[in-house]
This record gives sequence, C-alpha cells and structure tokens, in this order.
Amino acid sequence: MVAFHASALDGVARNPALPTPLLLRLLAFDAGGDRPPRDALQRAGLPELAVVAILAHPNPGARIDYAMSARAEPAQRARLVDDSSPKVRAALAYGPEVYDPRTKVAPLPDAVCVHLLDDPAPSVRTALLDSPHLAPSFVASMATSHSSAARREAVHAWEILPPGERSALLADPDPEVRRAAALWEGRRDAHVTAELLRDPKSAAEALRRGLLVRADAERCVAERTHLAALAENPSLPVDLVERLAVDPDEAVRLAVSLRPELDETRRMAIDFTVGDFDRGDVDWVRDGLADLEVLRRAVASAHPLLRRAVARSPHLPPDLVRLLARTEDPLVEDLLGVHHPDTPEEVLMRVYARLGGTFSAWMAETHPRFPREGLAARYADHPDGNYRRLAVRDPAATPALIERLSHDPTVWTRQAAAGDPRLPLHRLREALHVPELASSAGANPALPEDEMAAVLDRAGVPA
Repeated sequence: MVAFHASALDGVARNPALPTPLLLRLLAFDAGGDRPPRDALQRAGLPELAVVAILAHPNPGARIDYAMSARAEPAQRARLVDDSSPKVRAALAYGPEVYDPRTKVAPLPDAVCVHLLDDPAPSVRTALLDSPHLAPSFVASMATSHSSAARREAVHAWEILPPGERSALLADPDPEVRRAAALWEGRRDAHVTAELLRDPKSAAEALRRGLLVRADAERCVAERTHLAALAENPSLPVDLVERLAVDPDEAVRLAVSLRPELDETRRMAIDFTVGDFDRGDVDWVRDGLADLEVLRRAVASAHPLLRRAVARSPHLPPDLVRLLARTEDPLVEDLLGVHHPDTPEEVLMRVYARLGGTFSAWMAETHPRFPREGLAARYADHPDGNYRRLAVRDPAATPALIERLSHDPTVWTRQAAAGDPRLPLHRLREALHVPELASSAGANPALPEDEMAAVLDRAGVPA
C-alpha cells in the first residue's frame, strides 16, 4: 500500500463524519496481514453492526485493538471475555493504555473480571492483576481468591475489607501476601510495625508509614536507618522530628519540611532545596486532593513541592486556582494545565509559549479552556509556525486564510489547516494526495462521502 494512501485511510478512519456503510466496509478489511486502522476500531459510539463485525474479525489484532479501546463501553469490550485468542483476552483484562491524564476509563464489570481471573492462560490472569482500571469492589473480592497473586493485590483495598478477611490475609500461607497485609495493618498497630522492621524487605516502608514505638524510632535515628523514610512517618515523636530537621542529609531535611503538622514558619525555617523540575509525591496532599482544608493549606504554603502536589487536584475552587496561577512556578502551571478543568486561559497560553512541541504544551492546547477567539488576528502572520497553527483554531478564520495556511512552510500548520472543515473543497481534494497532509485531509469532516469511498478504493479496501 502506498504510504500516503495508508495515511489518508487512517484519517478517514477517525473522521467524525464517516458514514456507517463505509465504516463497516473499513472494519471488514483483512488483506495481506493488514487489519482495519486502529482509529476505526477505537471510535466512540460504534453502532452495534460495527461491534459485531469487530468481535467476529478474523484478525486477532483487530480484536486486540478493540479490547483496549478507551472509547468503548466496558460492557461492549467485555463481549471478548471468551475470545479464542489468549492475547485478545489478555488485552481485555489489562484494558486501555491511557496517556492523557484527563481520560477516565470505566472498569470492566466485576463478574467479567472474576471470569478473567480464572482464565486458563496465565498471561490473562497476570494482565488482569496488572491492570490500572480495576474497580475497588473487585480488588476487595480477591481477598478470598485461591490465587496468592490475587490476594496480594486485594491488600490494596485494605480499608474496605471486613476484619475477618484482614485477619486471614495477615495469616496467609504466602509470605508476600502476609508482608503486604502487615504493611497496611502496621499503620495502626505498633507491634506489627516492630515485626516488619526486622525484615529488610519491609523495613523502609514500615518506617515511612507504620505506627512506631519510641524505642524503635530512637534506634533508627541513632543507626541512621532509612532516615528519609522515617522523616515522613506520621507517628514520629516531635523531638525526633526536630532532630531530623537539622540532619546533615539534605533528603532527610526535605522530607521533614513536607510534614503536615508543621506550621508555615517552622516549615520554611528548615534548610531544604527543591530543584526546578522536582515534583515529589506528598502523601497527605495526594490523599487530600478533594479535601478543601488540605487544598488551602498546600496552596497557601511557600513550599514549592506542596504547591506542585496540590496543582494536580481537579477540585481546586476558583480562588485557589487564581492563587496558584500567580506563583510564577512553571511546573505549577504545567500541572494545572494537565489536571484542572478551569485553568485560566493566560496560564494555558504561557505553558504553550514556553513548551511548544512538548506533551505539556499539547495538554494545554487541547484543554477545553484554551483560547480560540482572536487567534487568527494575533498569530496568522507570526514568524513562528507553531503560532501560525493557532490561527486555525479561531472560529473567525476565513476559508481563504485556512487555504493559505494549508500551504504554510511549517508542516504542523499545514496539517492543522488540512483538517479544518473551512478549507475550500478543491484544496481539500489536493491535500488528500499530499503525503504529509493526507491523514489530516482524510479526517476532515467536510470531506464528501464519495471522496472517502475513493480513499478506501485507492488503499485497496474491498467494496
């Protein structure tokens, strides 16, 4: 297949105006080892006829692509649960690979997960346990599974497990299950924590989160055992916190500076250093991203890592978003653009201007609040093609401007214009035959149905 024919076909596959008969023709494609384009298999709102065609497709790769579609309803994907190929069932079990943090994936029904957990193929069972999309109810149900790997995963639902199941996991015949359970139980049981401290495999995590008796805490400070982890421990006595606040190890001092009980004066009196690109993972902020009191404390702090941690919250009220937007911290702005639905337009534009061509800039540009009006007047003649491309976003951009930009020296600008429905039809037809524009032109919703059919013909898709 000629490369630009394939590119045009990929574009048509994601074209929102693709009519059902052409979609069904595309989904039946199975020639020379080729399968339908992934964008056809992973379209949102596929009609039932299309789903049936995918489920029966002879190429397992097509069924794998559908099994991992983030746009398909879980109940629809679940119809592959008894597929003849273990690779398809493993893809279903793991679920969609999602790179955009704004994309939320609904989990498979619990009954389907139970079925997959008993799949005869080990690869399917492993894929299920590795999936990031499991419902908490299913995770909890694995506490009584015959699989030790499943019981180990069930520990992550510790807070909702009944006391009897917790006790059973703490006495599990598998040592890895017992250790994982003990690390959770140790958060409120000092005796369990003391046992964990004797095990090199669990000592650091036990020191970070376990309930400590003073003698163990003093011994670890004296022996300098995992001090950075110990410095995070919520139960660490106040005087030991103060001792670690002046420890010669910078990582230890930084960990102390992030403790939730410190007031702002004490926090900022600690000698710590935060790099321009350091993000960190602050437990009490991460666990409180929906807690208004936690949000206000973190936003009001002068500690960069607390502000960066709280910028990940989609629950920030408008006044806190405005405060964060004024911190002049590029990482805070990047994180707001990725995670918050109401990030101000000016913040998104600053991210785009600073990081054009990067993932963060793409997240800013695809943000629902990224500006549109006025971009043509501001940027159509900008010396940087990355800005000229923004002119295509403006609803006031004329067909003549869109056509002009489809000839722009910068390929990304040409591609943006080729996908815009205001592009005059004669130029749209030309773009279908230009290798670097074929995909964008194929996806253009103004492309006539006969032109879409012609793309399928040229790509060798049988009628």
